[in-house]
Amino acid sequence: MTRPGGQWQNWGRSAKVRPQRVEFPSSTAAVQRAVLAAGARGMRLKAVGAGHSFTGIAVAPGVLLDLTELTGLVEVDRERQRVRLRAGTRLHQIPHILAPYGLAMPNLGDIDRQSISGAISTGTHGTGANFGGISTQVVGATLITASGELLTVSETENPELLPAVALGLGALGVLVDVTLQCVPAFVLEAIEQPEPLAAVLATLEERVAASDHFEFYWFPHTDVALTKVNNRLPESAVRKSLPKVGKWIDETLLSNGIYRVLCGAATAAPAIVPPFSRLAVKLTGNREYTEISTRVFTQSRTVRFREMEYALPAENVRPAFEAVCALIEERGWKISFPIEVRFAASDDLWLSTAHGRASGYIAVHRYWREDPTEYFEAVERIMLAHGGRPHWGKMHTLDAGILRERYPRFDEFVALRDRLDPQRMFQNRYLERVLGE
Repeated sequence: MTRPGGQWQNWGRSAKVRPQRVEFPSSTAAVQRAVLAAGARGMRLKAVGAGHSFTGIAVAPGVLLDLTELTGLVEVDRERQRVRLRAGTRLHQIPHILAPYGLAMPNLGDIDRQSISGAISTGTHGTGANFGGISTQVVGATLITASGELLTVSETENPELLPAVALGLGALGVLVDVTLQCVPAFVLEAIEQPEPLAAVLATLEERVAASDHFEFYWFPHTDVALTKVNNRLPESAVRKSLPKVGKWIDETLLSNGIYRVLCGAATAAPAIVPPFSRLAVKLTGNREYTEISTRVFTQSRTVRFREMEYALPAENVRPAFEAVCALIEERGWKISFPIEVRFAASDDLWLSTAHGRASGYIAVHRYWREDPTEYFEAVERIMLAHGGRPHWGKMHTLDAGILRERYPRFDEFVALRDRLDPQRMFQNRYLERVLGE
């Protein structure tokens, strides 16, 4: 996504920039030198991971620090089950790093292409009523501030800053390493099946409480929900892997290959969407298997899209979801991408979408060649009416004036940003909008 002297663009093709300078630091010292040099020239600087955010949060018109080479393990604390990773390490690399130590991340989202620093900085999460987002796994971090100083945050050094740094939007400094609290490696028993949407909504609260990880997808123009239930088992549990051919048909041929063709065709002929969606729910989402956690949590997603996701108080998920269903019906839109519903535990991170409340998430998507504006803005109005907070890395229209009302610690975060970056070295247009100038 980054080429020296060339244009950078994110995965969703919703943000792009031609930076004045691109650097590929491979060490903390190299990051420090880059920050000091940018400061001396009066240039703004942004660190970029995998570019999987749909917002402009990583856009770097001045100096772009590509963290591709700042990867790998720094150290392991076997006794406390903690690992310190360089900031550019991709999520899909972490299982291989942890495997020799019998460890795993407690929870993950369904995509693992992001860098660890990008994932925590934007509030990336998975599902499970008793599990927080990835940022809640952070117990320590090291970052370079705008003055070029090394700031260590942990239980023993600057602990009061951890709730801000663990989900910092890239506004406080450049993360160079992150320490995660891990758990013993575990297996997930997965049950995926289509069920009547009405029945799922009627028993939603019970379903969320009854399993470790519950989510569902709904293809508009159908009356079926594709439910996914994952329950945790010890690593020693017997594994029942999916047959390779069946897995390939489900995840490669149907979910990516044929689906990509459908999305492309639907941009010219939207009328084909409803019958295809009804066929899709008959052909996919009906399987049971038991595997190591990371192989269950994450999926391969190769069809390019744009996404908006809002966090709601958990009790508001059903009425908000039903309002979105009614909206699609009323407007007569032909929506080819499913709507995804997930859940997360309350946490105390200052800018977490789940701050202070058990939360549910509703995510809407559109194929990347389609204009999402009308759909997303209409859905956004519903989310706001139900107490929603937007995912920092996914598309939304809110600014600091509205966000301040939705985050009790918002002003404290801004005050810390003002202290660590008074000249706004790490600012860009997106951060100006969501945090204020």
